[in-house]
Amino acid sequence: MKTVGIICEYNPYHLGHSWHIGQTRSVLGDDTAVVCVMSGNYVQRGDLAIFNKHARAKMAILNGADLVIEMPTPYALLSAGGFARAGVSILSKLGVCDYISFGSESGNICELRNAAHAITSDEAQRYIRHWLGKGSPYASALQSAAEAVLGAKADVFKSPNNLLAIEYIKAVDECGNLLRPMTVRRAGGKHDADSGYSASSLRKTLLNGSMPLSHMPGAAVAVCMEEIVSGRGPVCNKNVEQAILSRLRMIGDFSMIPDATEGLENRFMRFASEGTSVDSILTMVKTKRYAMSRLRRMLMCAVLGITTEDTRNPPPYIRILAVNGKGMGLLKSVNKKKALPVITKPASVKKLSGAALRLFNLEAAATDLYALAYSKEEERIGGREWRQSPVIIK
Repeated sequence: MKTVGIICEYNPYHLGHSWHIGQTRSVLGDDTAVVCVMSGNYVQRGDLAIFNKHARAKMAILNGADLVIEMPTPYALLSAGGFARAGVSILSKLGVCDYISFGSESGNICELRNAAHAITSDEAQRYIRHWLGKGSPYASALQSAAEAVLGAKADVFKSPNNLLAIEYIKAVDECGNLLRPMTVRRAGGKHDADSGYSASSLRKTLLNGSMPLSHMPGAAVAVCMEEIVSGRGPVCNKNVEQAILSRLRMIGDFSMIPDATEGLENRFMRFASEGTSVDSILTMVKTKRYAMSRLRRMLMCAVLGITTEDTRNPPPYIRILAVNGKGMGLLKSVNKKKALPVITKPASVKKLSGAALRLFNLEAAATDLYALAYSKEEERIGGREWRQSPVIIK
């Protein structure tokens, strides 16, 4: 049996995700085991996930995944490169994955490999440093460097999923592991996320009080409804904005948060107490050089007490969020080959120490803030990380 890894957010899970899993299995075989490394309660754009991690992991298991592992929050809030490296590290240290599968507009793994190798060359890196030194945003510097070394072939860098795919390939190369990259083309077809029902549009629909029935698998809709009825979603940063502002105003030093360079820490320090909303703070901090997504991640890291040191090394444990029968069989192999502690139940945390224990404590505190976003008061209780076991679907 082959095993493939997918790094994801499923925020929320929709038909495009089912298409990706289905197409991956159509290439590797129907009996292929699918392992997902999924962002937890916070996602890479610096927001609270629309539904909590166990609910989204359940959606994945009910729709084709066999095992869902958490991408710890400090790593989920990194830039694309850091996010990719953390996910690849987890898949690699599981010791059971043969492949990593990801979507891309290109759909051509050779094209993406060539782009990844070209952009990591010494020549490309010199161009990137040159344009950054001229004050260009990183995305612009990257595109200019790609055009300098690849010419017309640099168009591959203009599509967002291609960019992330290239980061996955770079991460696999850096890890030096045996994961074999493969890609599924995102072409805007009937089942693809590009056909008018992107995750962002689905979140907007859910937050407006509607249910996107035709764009999500029935099992995922059922989980959404369960969470809504239980008062646990949908959620967003606005639900906890006062708590976020309160925490920001108590921070005396922003220099330790990830990406706090070139005076950004001073801008956050200056405007954190002046802003009356998260958006107003971000607007005041922003300059042409920095993408809003980077600033949103920095702000959330500051709120959650995440420092550069917390992500200096790869994730130090493997946390199981959800599993089915095939996944449980896979876990037996993981336990024989694992290079990291595997947390299957809260009691497993007692075996952690050092950086791993600090990370889990950070995760627990982040979940306590996330719970405050629930509409039902009884659901806002703290300490969930110490009580929540994985979702098991037999």
